[in-house]
Amino acid sequence: MKLLLNLCIIFCAKVCFAQIDSLQTDTIKEEDFSMYENFDFADEGAKRFCTPKVFDLSPAKLIWFGYDHQGGFDLSSDTLIDSDRTWSPGNSSFKGAGGIRAGANIPIVSRTNIVVQGGFNLWRINYSGAKNIGVNPLANTLSQNGLTTMGLMATVFKPLNDRRFIIAQGNADLNGDYQFNNIIPLQYARYSAAALYGIKTNDRKMIAFGISRTYRVGEINYIPIMLLNWTHINRKWGVEMLAPARAQIRRSFSPRKLLFFGYELEGNSYRILNNTELGLRHYELRRGELRFRFIWEQSIYKFIWLSVQAGYRYDYAFDVDQFPNDKEFFRGFFGNQPYKMENALGGTWYSFVSLNLVSP
Repeated sequence: MKLLLNLCIIFCAKVCFAQIDSLQTDTIKEEDFSMYENFDFADEGAKRFCTPKVFDLSPAKLIWFGYDHQGGFDLSSDTLIDSDRTWSPGNSSFKGAGGIRAGANIPIVSRTNIVVQGGFNLWRINYSGAKNIGVNPLANTLSQNGLTTMGLMATVFKPLNDRRFIIAQGNADLNGDYQFNNIIPLQYARYSAAALYGIKTNDRKMIAFGISRTYRVGEINYIPIMLLNWTHINRKWGVEMLAPARAQIRRSFSPRKLLFFGYELEGNSYRILNNTELGLRHYELRRGELRFRFIWEQSIYKFIWLSVQAGYRYDYAFDVDQFPNDKEFFRGFFGNQPYKMENALGGTWYSFVSLNLVSP
């Protein structure tokens, strides 16, 4: 009886789990594939757009606040003739210079087919420990009033498709030897702009070329520019460049710890109005400087990052122009218009520390 029972169990199990013979077509209904003729992906007809980022690019700073400090340096001034007064050449010195730098660059529109950002910047420079300035009008206004920059900016990133894009940027800056309680008139604002056309070849590289109207060299100029954001295949090294304004090599130790080495060309044209008692009117200081630097950036809490810079500040331009008719003029690289007062600013070390709120 036990043997008969075991044989029955084995037989029933074989019937329940045996594979159905594919040749028995009379017991299986053939599937009608014609029902899938019109099947398509829902987004196949949608246009695709590239993004403004590449792998491991340093995070965009939305809000920043920091302090910039420069070591001691000398100022050598040339002859200045203004109306019926003449200032002879002279050498002055300062123990240092520095002040706050703050700003924001906030997304206003962020869509797949366009990104628009708007923001402001503020930079205050105080010159301390002046020596041997005498009646030199430039050294006097630097010592007494310092220099201030306040400005507004806007950037538009417009992808044309999944590879090509356009970038447009504009700035309006109010620069001068003023403090916050005596801001100069808006008529002295200076305007900069840039436009680039580029290609994003893959998620590790984007490159663009364009033209810029800039005051970074101290005075108005029109120069070709090149953008390159590139990350090596090993994801440890990269390049972030908007030449000739700045360029740097990036070393990524982790997504939240970055080291950079490179340079930046900074500058603008500063209206000088606060030395009218010395007869100084209708002048602008053409200030431009090269900063060779190391930068360490890391996240200290979620999207709050610390940035520390250290390097050498080299004087590119620190000359004075006069505007007899109170109108701007273009000299460029090849103009022969003489400066009203040529100066030389000694190089020095500098440091800059800031806290930044970055984009996710």
